[in-house]
Amino acid sequence: MKLFEAVKEAVTARNAAEYYGIKVGRNGMAVCPFHPDKNPSMKLDKRYHCFACQADGDVIDFVAKYFNLSVKESAEKLAEDFSVPYEKYQSYNKTKDYQKPKQKKQTLDQFFHEQQIRFFRVYSDYFHLLKKWKVDYAPRIEDDDWHPLFVEAMEKYTLIEYKMDVLLSGSLEDRARLILDCQEEVKNIEQRIKEESAGRCGCTSGSITKS
Repeated sequence: MKLFEAVKEAVTARNAAEYYGIKVGRNGMAVCPFHPDKNPSMKLDKRYHCFACQADGDVIDFVAKYFNLSVKESAEKLAEDFSVPYEKYQSYNKTKDYQKPKQKKQTLDQFFHEQQIRFFRVYSDYFHLLKKWKVDYAPRIEDDDWHPLFVEAMEKYTLIEYKMDVLLSGSLEDRARLILDCQEEVKNIEQRIKEESAGRCGCTSGSITKS
């Protein structure tokens, strides 16, 4: 089977999204990685479609757009990552093996664009966690101490909301400064969310955001 046919038959857009770290709900909805998205607006199944920015296509299109690759590079990446067998192209010069094209170098604009999308997704996931903790761990009258996760939610809720607003509508300078200043913070939040998703999140409030 040829490369494109083999990949599209073996891997869905949802498979790829989840493999590359995008959280997909049971209903197949996810926060769109192609625009600053506060609420899940992308539907992922065999194909993908964003109801907000109208990004649409098959699994190869999705990975090409996500990693800034050509469709051929995207298909080859998927085949490699998902171990999809296919008929490999043979060069007319049989003394030389076919060389996989090198990925294009990422420009500074592309870096900041991808980081803005990543930061917004991470902050959005954390924001929803904080919102949940404010309700789930709200103290009762008879409680002597407040739950650490409720305290964290009260401390961080407004700050995270502000940072999401900066990424969504702030000036280019403000967005760039936030991205450069908060790399470690976002990395820590990603780990925290991963632990929460795995049911291993501790009950003590960690200092994962700047005050």
